[in-house]
Amino acid sequence: MAKLIAPSLLSSDFGHLADEVEGVNRSVADWFHIDVMDGHFVPNLSMGFPVIKAIAKAARKPLDIHLMIERPDDYIERFCTEAAASVLTVHYEACTHLHRTLQSIRQRGVKAGVALNPHTPVSVLEEILPYADMVLLMSVNPGFGGQRFIPTTLRKTEKLKNEILRQGLSVLIEIDGGVGPENAGELFAAGADVLVCGNAYFSSEDREETLRLMKR
Repeated sequence: MAKLIAPSLLSSDFGHLADEVEGVNRSVADWFHIDVMDGHFVPNLSMGFPVIKAIAKAARKPLDIHLMIERPDDYIERFCTEAAASVLTVHYEACTHLHRTLQSIRQRGVKAGVALNPHTPVSVLEEILPYADMVLLMSVNPGFGGQRFIPTTLRKTEKLKNEILRQGLSVLIEIDGGVGPENAGELFAAGADVLVCGNAYFSSEDREETLRLMKR
C-alpha cells in the first residue's frame, strides 16, 4: 500500500489557518488530519463545526477526522455531511456498540476508522476488523500535541498488521502522536500505512522536505 502522510491541523497556526490549509494543499501530503476534542473524553478542547466547515471548503485533499469525544454517534451525520469527512474515526473506548457505529459511518459513504488509546491492546479488534476501513493507533496519550512517541507502538503495529493479514483484509493502519522523519521508516516497516504528523510538519523550517523524508 502507499505511504500516506496526514498533517494534523491541531499543530498549525490558528491565527493564519487559511494559509496553513493552503500550504498543505500545495504540499506532497495526502490528507488533512483533524482532531476533534470535547474536554470530556480527553482533557482538552479543539475545533468545532464552524471551523471544520471552513477547512472543508478550502481543502483540496481528503479530510481525515478523528473524534476524541464522548457519544460520537450523536454527531456522525453532521461530520459526514457538514464537515465532509472522507475518513471518520471513533474511539473503541467511547463506543458501547462499535459495530453499529462503524456501520452508520459506512452507510453515509464515508470510510470508518476505529482508534485505540495506548493502553488498549489490538486484540480487542479481532471481531470488528472486517467492519473497519482503518485502525488508528495512538502513539501518545490523546489530548495534546507535542508529546513523545511511545516506543511500544511499533510492536503494537506489527501485531495489528499480522491480524489484518491473517483475516485477509485491507484495513489501513494509521499512527498518531510523536511521529516524524526520525521514526517514520520504522513505522512503515512495522506495517503502518498512514502517518499523522503535527509538530514535525508545522514546526519544520522546510515542511516539504520533512514530508519527503517521511515518505522515503
